[in-house]
Amino acid sequence: MTGIDKTAQLTSPFDWLDDAAERRRSAGLVRTLRPRAADEQLLDLAGNDYLGLVRHPRVTGAAADAALRWGGGSTGSRLVTGSTALHAELEAELAAFCGAEAALVFSSGYTANLAAVTALTDDDTVIVSDALNHASLIDGCRLSRARVARAAHRSPDAVRAELAVRSERRALVVSDSVFSVDGDAAPLAEHAAACRSHGAALLVDDAHGLGVLGEGGAGALAAAGLAGAPDVVATVTLSKSLGSQGGAVLGPRRVIEHLVQSARTFIFDTGLAPAAVGAALGALRLIREEPERAERARHVAREFSTRLAASGLDVSVPDAAVVSVRVPAPETALAWATACREQGLLVGCFRPPSVPDRWSRLRLTARADLTEDQIGHAVEVIVRTDPRR
Repeated sequence: MTGIDKTAQLTSPFDWLDDAAERRRSAGLVRTLRPRAADEQLLDLAGNDYLGLVRHPRVTGAAADAALRWGGGSTGSRLVTGSTALHAELEAELAAFCGAEAALVFSSGYTANLAAVTALTDDDTVIVSDALNHASLIDGCRLSRARVARAAHRSPDAVRAELAVRSERRALVVSDSVFSVDGDAAPLAEHAAACRSHGAALLVDDAHGLGVLGEGGAGALAAAGLAGAPDVVATVTLSKSLGSQGGAVLGPRRVIEHLVQSARTFIFDTGLAPAAVGAALGALRLIREEPERAERARHVAREFSTRLAASGLDVSVPDAAVVSVRVPAPETALAWATACREQGLLVGCFRPPSVPDRWSRLRLTARADLTEDQIGHAVEVIVRTDPRR
């Protein structure tokens, strides 16, 4: 019988955190919280405000009106007191905009993904998940009781191969529509064909497609001709193109009804605050009136990619509104992002383990409201501050 090491009992149970912190510092991977001021004078290419709506008077006004009418919070879970008439309006209009039968609003895109993955699978299911899916999808896979098969990035052939050898009764293929690091799009039509040939369902996280892809920004499923398909489910976030906060699942009505009955992040979570619901609804109505915003966001992304590539940088070719500049070392990426900030430009800085291929990146998000002068200025700052030059 092994005795207890009493020496270990004399130390703090959290001493190991100091060792972990030191390893992060040595690797140049320390993350820092930087609270921003309301009047911060930085050109923001780091946030996900793709359509430039987060401060639009129609959106902020809708948020304020909702808070004044319904209160600061939703007061409870959606099944108790947390569902308002405003929630129902947003769900109906969001489903109509995206071409789905029904929608269900959650407190975040993260909880929407957890709900969809876990509630639509069981221990007789295989989940085929793209190797570069968002962390929320990965966590949903981990929380499910299903077997998880990791498929090569953006590979319908890999999906078909995994589905062909499955022994489980059910199968769910899970993929981002637009991958958040490099802005590359999944081959959704091909994935759907693979699913249909093997009796599988398709779940698409359209966080970075809604508002940017499809006619008028209706999303990646609309762009792929899959909107309203009976075997396809989408999740979205309200915090990017819609300039608000929260998430939703969209799909066949029977799927949505099943989530109401069984999704733990719906049943046990407080409903989305009315102000966020109001803001998202205001933004959605504005997008329907100004469908040109989607194409403008894509145009700005293409301009960033083309101009930075012409300057010799290793730049991704965007399928939506995300552009990345690859950098070999995390320290270089951090120094570059810091230099841009000092020049009035805010860019994202992605470093391992957020990027599993070990390449760090500057991540730029295009915005529909950027002027040509702002685009040119941003490119000039990024090129000038490259620490390798």
